[in-house]
Amino acid sequence: MNTRRLLLSALVAITLVGCSGPRAYTRGTYADPNEIEMLGDRFNENDLQLIAKKMAESLANSPRFAQPAPQGSPLPIVLVGKLRNSTSEHIDMRSLGDKIQTALAQTGRFALVDQQARQDIAEEYEYQQSGYVSPDAAKAPGQQASVDFLMTGDLSSIIQEVGRDKSVYYKMTAKLNDVRTGTIAWTDEKQIRKKFEKQGVSW
Repeated sequence: MNTRRLLLSALVAITLVGCSGPRAYTRGTYADPNEIEMLGDRFNENDLQLIAKKMAESLANSPRFAQPAPQGSPLPIVLVGKLRNSTSEHIDMRSLGDKIQTALAQTGRFALVDQQARQDIAEEYEYQQSGYVSPDAAKAPGQQASVDFLMTGDLSSIIQEVGRDKSVYYKMTAKLNDVRTGTIAWTDEKQIRKKFEKQGVSW
């Protein structure tokens, strides 16, 4: 009887270990990246898209830039610079900057300069001037476009928890700085508030 009980206990233990072991995601489907879906209480791609859309539309419709540049006139050149993360979360601010840059480009009102690409181009200049490239074909520094405006920003958050309820508030403040004068040519903010309710986990 004891042997049978031991065997039964061993089988139950093996079954439980097998059921509680690591699982892999083996089946999936494509989803609409623009569909709003909140699977957790952290900053997500929907928040990122909402911020980028708001900033691009607000800047393009601001009094200074609402009217398209006259035919043949150069577009104002914008560099999306440092975006600070003042929240307690790890947020990919580079991705947020790329989203804002893309949204600005799609308005057709601005010419964009990429900060990372500038560094890569500087390295390419050094290579082309090193002798590996024909002097007749080599590109040299001195003819890049001069940035007119530098965009900076700060993302902050406030989290409140009372009982089973949780409120998460994000505020993104962006500023467009005139490089020549140092004055602020435009500023706006995007607020996002999300509410969650803690639910028990059933087994």
